[in-house]
Amino acid sequence: MNVPEDLVYSEDHHWLRREPGDCVRLGLTEYAQDALGDIVFVDLPATGSTVSPGDPLGEVESTKSVSEVIAPIAGEVVEVNDALELSPRRINEDPYGDGWICVLRLANPKSLGLLLGADTYRLLIDG
Repeated sequence: MNVPEDLVYSEDHHWLRREPGDCVRLGLTEYAQDALGDIVFVDLPATGSTVSPGDPLGEVESTKSVSEVIAPIAGEVVEVNDALELSPRRINEDPYGDGWICVLRLANPKSLGLLLGADTYRLLIDG
């Protein structure tokens, strides 16, 4: 499984990439999209909504199941990937690129330090 070194990860199999202005781009890991199978629908969060860790950000529906996208950190949704509404398979095809779900403005930028680095995430999915 591809686990990029420049990202941080949640135990719920989400990745986060630092963006300018105390923001992070969030998506599902390659491991998560592989476990879900073919993704057929994505329910995106509302721009402007605020979330706390553990809050649902939306849902991803696949041919196997429906899974909630869970916020790993607190923040405000400042952008969503509208392209997923027409092409939800982007998550399967490019989970770390065009398959991103949303951008969050962090409530506390230091909260990223509570997430998993690439090596720790690899141990989680391999163990």
